[in-house]
Amino acid sequence: MTAFWSRILVGAVLLPAVLGLVYLGGWWLWVLVLVAALIALHELYRMARPLRPLVLAGYAGTLLALLGAQLGGIPWMTAGLFATIALAFVLKGVSDTRQSLTVAIAMTVLGVAWIGLGLAHAVLLRAIPDHGRLALFTVLLAVFAADAAAYFTGLVLGRHKLAPVISPGKTWEGLAGGTVVAILVAFFALYHQDFLTVGEALALGLVIAVVAPLGDLFESALKRDMNVKDTGRLLAGHGGMLDRIDALLFALVASYYLVRAFGW
Repeated sequence: MTAFWSRILVGAVLLPAVLGLVYLGGWWLWVLVLVAALIALHELYRMARPLRPLVLAGYAGTLLALLGAQLGGIPWMTAGLFATIALAFVLKGVSDTRQSLTVAIAMTVLGVAWIGLGLAHAVLLRAIPDHGRLALFTVLLAVFAADAAAYFTGLVLGRHKLAPVISPGKTWEGLAGGTVVAILVAFFALYHQDFLTVGEALALGLVIAVVAPLGDLFESALKRDMNVKDTGRLLAGHGGMLDRIDALLFALVASYYLVRAFGW
């Protein structure tokens, strides 16, 4: 099976399952987020093995951050992140590696802040009173649809490289196609839903269109820095878990605080 059809098949199977757990919410969603976070964190730490991240501290910090988001919101989520620093320091003290303390702890905390807190905002977004399910559905669909639109637009019309050094496959034409689709998805998903106004829905779509590709490029820059192509092969044509959720990690955070800024 080619990478193209593998990509289609994996998306067709996983997307309904993810949306089903988002619909259920609560601890169902929390377990989904935890599993995705731990897999993605494992891929990141494996990729960054030369920097000697404190893996157990990263796993524990991510678990605490997600548990904090589920039980106590932003304050307890943040406490989980800060606990990672202490845990990493303790583990570094008892380890026998000669890697720099600063580098090892920084890489460990980066993983928790980027992946753990990024996905924790899916829990926070779903917890918005009355409209959390709709909000999270909208963000997920906008990110995935924009990513697919950017891929196909770039494949057919792509001529001008967006970031040739970081990610040679991305084009300005693909970005334009993804931007249009993200805005349209947010608009139609939220139209007449007694949630965001038309202007706010368009703003949400635009923010997603901007930050989702940044999340993708951020991961691409890390992979180039570590000299790897994909973070894994778990999702066949999509690469690893981190390759699949990289855009979401930025989009979930930005969308949550934008919706909060709109008064929800």
